[in-house]
Amino acid sequence: MDKKEIIEKLSPIERKIFPFVEKDIEEICEKTKLDKTSVLRAFSLLKNKNIIELIEKEKKVINLGLNGVLYLRKGLPERNLLNELINKKEIILKEINIKELNENEIKVSLGVLKKKALVEINGEKIILKASEEELNKKTLEEKFLEELPLDLNSLTPEQKFAFENLKNRKNIIEIKNVKEISAKLTEFGKKISLDDLREELIEKVTTKMIKTSSWKGKKFRAYDIKSPVPRIFGGKRHFVNQAIDYAKKIWIEMGFKEMTGNIITTSFWNFDSLFTPQDHPARDTQDTFFISNVKGKILDERLKNEVKKSHEGRIGQGKGWQCVWEEENAKKVCIRTHTTCISAQILKKISEKKEFPAKYFAVGKCFRNETVDWSHGFEFNQTEGIVVDENANFRQLFGYLKTFFEKMGHKKLRFRPHYFPYTEPSVEIDSWNEERSCWVEVGGAGMFRPEVTIPFFGKHIPVLAWGPGFDRIIMKHYEIKDLREMYKNDLTKLREIKFFLE
Repeated sequence: MDKKEIIEKLSPIERKIFPFVEKDIEEICEKTKLDKTSVLRAFSLLKNKNIIELIEKEKKVINLGLNGVLYLRKGLPERNLLNELINKKEIILKEINIKELNENEIKVSLGVLKKKALVEINGEKIILKASEEELNKKTLEEKFLEELPLDLNSLTPEQKFAFENLKNRKNIIEIKNVKEISAKLTEFGKKISLDDLREELIEKVTTKMIKTSSWKGKKFRAYDIKSPVPRIFGGKRHFVNQAIDYAKKIWIEMGFKEMTGNIITTSFWNFDSLFTPQDHPARDTQDTFFISNVKGKILDERLKNEVKKSHEGRIGQGKGWQCVWEEENAKKVCIRTHTTCISAQILKKISEKKEFPAKYFAVGKCFRNETVDWSHGFEFNQTEGIVVDENANFRQLFGYLKTFFEKMGHKKLRFRPHYFPYTEPSVEIDSWNEERSCWVEVGGAGMFRPEVTIPFFGKHIPVLAWGPGFDRIIMKHYEIKDLREMYKNDLTKLREIKFFLE
């Protein structure tokens, strides 16, 4: 491409920065009144035309940390202590009470002032030793903070001294690697610089220009169809929400209705109505997040009494938990540990409406006091399902689960016997994780025990139930190796991640 053709394709920002292209970016911004992003964009366009070459350098820059920002405004802790001493000349150590300083800052301040010989500690007393000139003079550390940001490799001896004194103190300063970009004209660029680039070229034709014919006799800028343009990232739903929408679609296609419920609930719905014993470890604060100083209400007196009978072994053929059921324990308020509490609440509505058969599902957040690792989180999504039908059987349960998991992309599954307080028989569902070459538990399922169903219906009606961990299910599709990556909200990854389409 010849010089004339290139010049005709130069955009307004390229022409604007061209006279200053070899200066610092800050200076280019100042002279052209363009922001840094526009200047860098112009650099990229000029580089693509072989007019400039870009030079990238990394340097370490010292800047204010969180405490540094605070101290720059309110003064360093040692300055605050010094100001207190100016008024009193001496202070008893135990009586130091400065609003701006905590105990640790007082200790650090004493060490700094003593090292500078500005104070003396005599037994329990702190005595001011500094002269008036020393008190009015800014310390090297104070000057240093005011001068930031600074290049680590270009410090003066005084700045180095202050840096050494501050670098080990908590969050006063921080060092960041900063990438500097500068430009240099190529041989081709030097040839172009000899031409007059001030000529105005028309970028687009407007209605006014057509009406007034003002475009006549003027040059149009040539289209540059070869240079790369910035990628456009359209708005889209978070990938977890995409997967939730897809899962809901699967359940609805299988004839299920959606059920919803509150995240905050009582222990009655979260545990007791599901025949979880009141001394079960899951009800400890080590496993469940309870809301302190709050008591819930159990509005259905009949259901409460039936649940009490179930726990105490006075219902059906079951023996219960052989203990006295305490209503106060059931009134404790918690953040739900599973979406199965929604299933319990919907069973009440089904029993009142005599809605048989009934099929419901939910997808929602749950919270447990878990140790966080690659496969566990204290906050996670669960997909819940129940089928209430007098003819329901265990084989149908496998059918529903197998269909759902296969549609979610899990082809290799295994079901193994398990125990849950509220289902019998029960199964654990595992999915094969190719990345880690191991089986990963993705949820539990089973049929509600009579101790759960009789309080609601007055008799035992078969209820199929399941509650797989939804976040673990979608890890496979998105090739996420660590559950903790799911909610980091890394903007680059969110832009690149694929849509949930199976």
